[in-house]
Amino acid sequence: QVQLVESGGGLVQPGGSLRLSCAASGNIFSISSMTWYRQTPGKQRELVASISSGGTTNYANSAKGRFTISRDNAKKTMYLQMNSLKPEDTAVYLCNAVVREVMGTSFNNYWGQGIQVTISS
Repeated sequence: QVQLVESGGGLVQPGGSLRLSCAASGNIFSISSMTWYRQTPGKQRELVASISSGGTTNYANSAKGRFTISRDNAKKTMYLQMNSLKPEDTAVYLCNAVVREVMGTSFNNYWGQGIQVTISS
């Protein structure tokens, strides 16, 4: 099995910064794409940013210029540096990873439990 654990969330004032981490552990042969999503009550889950195993990144328009996604393949960890935070960034942030557990087998999709980010004065 594979576990994804998010950390780094919390309460920050508008204009502040947070750095989220998502650490993968367990039976992992390789990790393909890793993605940050966010969700607020009554809204669809929204893709925030994604990063391929080779480092190619993709951002939601709302995140461009403010957020930076990165990963450390050796540590099996993904990060999201969030700057210039706004109240509308308030959400539960979830990480997703596409993981191959055994060489030659198919990739499986895994989710973390999510972490709360609240932007408020």
